[in-house]
Amino acid sequence: MTWTVYILECGDGSLYTGITNNLDARVAEHEKGTGAKYTRGRGPLSVVFTEEHPDRSTALKREYKIKQMPVAEKRALF
Repeated sequence: MTWTVYILECGDGSLYTGITNNLDARVAEHEKGTGAKYTRGRGPLSVVFTEEHPDRSTALKREYKIKQMPVAEKRALF
């Protein structure tokens, strides 16, 4: 099973980074308002970056590194 690190761009221009093993289902949760608290009310949401990883541990480490980046560096990823 592969894991995906993803970045969503919210309607207000902010970015949200997360991981999942089912991107379509996770994005649907965000859009319904049952995903992360941060994305509620910030729609429309669009997936602007994805990166596949072989396991959850690797994906979590990459997610952490991305979350530590300045916004300009995150935007440079996509």
